[in-house]
Amino acid sequence: MAQSLAEDIRDRLDGFTASERRAALALLANYPVLGLGTVAEFARSARVSSPSILRFAGRLGFATYAEFQKRLRDELEDQLRSPLSRTPSGEAPANAAGEVWSAAIDNIRETFQHLPVAEIRAATALLADDRRSVYLLGGRFTDTLARYMASHLRIVRGKVVHVAGQEGNWRDLLIDMKRRDVLVIFDIRRYQGDVIRLAQAAAERGVAIVLVTDSWLSPIANVATHVLPARVSVPSPWDSMTALMVIAETLIAGATNADLERSRARMAELERLRDDDDPARQRG
Repeated sequence: MAQSLAEDIRDRLDGFTASERRAALALLANYPVLGLGTVAEFARSARVSSPSILRFAGRLGFATYAEFQKRLRDELEDQLRSPLSRTPSGEAPANAAGEVWSAAIDNIRETFQHLPVAEIRAATALLADDRRSVYLLGGRFTDTLARYMASHLRIVRGKVVHVAGQEGNWRDLLIDMKRRDVLVIFDIRRYQGDVIRLAQAAAERGVAIVLVTDSWLSPIANVATHVLPARVSVPSPWDSMTALMVIAETLIAGATNADLERSRARMAELERLRDDDDPARQRG
């Protein structure tokens, strides 16, 4: 899969001029919608001049602003494509399975090539801080990752909650979310309205949002404190969660290692409790 424009912009942030950097950060905060408006609207949102926006587009390699917008529209269409629309016509390729696992491996490599180390460290620090409650939530398919991550984090720190059930029940947890708490959200195309609404409501309460998303960026990126995008495309109608899983496991390992004494103590206590509940061991 070709690099998304958002990934290209993130990779080049340090090389932009001050006005180009303001334009880049404004676009990433409202990607790709901000770039689909007029040059004047983009300039007002980024607090730069219209010529600065045109120079920014040129720095990205576009001869005209119209070409820049066409790239954004193409990526927006990719965001919205359904599994049915990604189903190839005709017969499946002879080595379909091999192509999928090869693409999944490439996704992991490319994901971590573009993920800033500082973002991973900052997200890990939030998860390791046991003064903060941590809530985790995913979409229809990605909630499996949220549940998996919550199960691990609960072993090495307290106050970890997997947000499950129907949207109406989430408000019961929302009222307990406080400033400085953390909400980890997994959301990939086609982004879920209920998940987006919870993220927005939590952000309004001062909750730090850690978003694990795809290359095209969930709208939750607009309110997220940290955004960790992953490559998800494989030769299949279905997006791959392999790189998302590796991000989750990276965060779990980081939170565990951040306070090894605490982690070991909790693991030892958990093992003791399991031994107490094991009839076979009690007989021994």
